[in-house]
Amino acid sequence: MADIDSFFEMLKEVCDELPDEFFRELHHGVQLAEELKMSPYSKNDDLIIMGEYHRSHLGNKITIYYGSFERACYYMTDEQLKDRLREVVRHEFRHHMENLAGMYGRDSLEHEDKEELRRYLR
Repeated sequence: MADIDSFFEMLKEVCDELPDEFFRELHHGVQLAEELKMSPYSKNDDLIIMGEYHRSHLGNKITIYYGSFERACYYMTDEQLKDRLREVVRHEFRHHMENLAGMYGRDSLEHEDKEELRRYLR
């Protein structure tokens, strides 16, 4: 697993792959947090939050959790890790783009995430 500095460089590279328009109204950008973040719904410490999209009256941001990647992806090569990071970053950007489009219904990623959580909780 890459150290946090290498991981940050990887995160910048993944973000640089995205068009500038994706960053519109992402007021606080993409931030890297050191901690491991567990879902409050986790049954056996098995539901790890890798990234989150935050929207509020203070502005929008994406947070990526290094500690979560460290816990879940410790066995991956740098290339595999970068691919997984890319998946998570693009997932969070989809939330952002849907927020900008006012998309909150059954076709939204937010709805899909809630459905996935319901399946996990069964």
